Amino acid sequence: QVQLVESGGGLVQAGGSLRLSCAASGRSFSSRAMGWFRQTGGKEREFVAAISWSRGSTLYADSVKGRFTISEDNAKNTMYLQMNSLKPEDTAVYYCAVTVEPLSQQQSRYNYWGQGTQVTVSS
Repeated sequence: QVQLVESGGGLVQAGGSLRLSCAASGRSFSSRAMGWFRQTGGKEREFVAAISWSRGSTLYADSVKGRFTISEDNAKNTMYLQMNSLKPEDTAVYYCAVTVEPLSQQQSRYNYWGQGTQVTVSS
């Protein structure tokens, strides 16, 4: 069973930065891509960014491109999301997810999810 643990969320002033981490573990764990999604209240979960494991190819939502950077450390089985120039509209619960399928922004392709970490940006 794949286990995902997110960390790094918190409260930050608009214009500030946060770095989220997602550590993956499990017996014989392997994946082809990992992604970040976010959700606020009763709204639908939306795609943020994704990275192809070991290959480095990336996808970004238009709303975060140029401000957020996704990366991975294969040796540590850990994915990161560096968030700069944060805006109040970035406030949400951020979830990491993994898939054995190729790089994708489609939520349905991700089968394993973390518990989420809260990011709050004040104005």
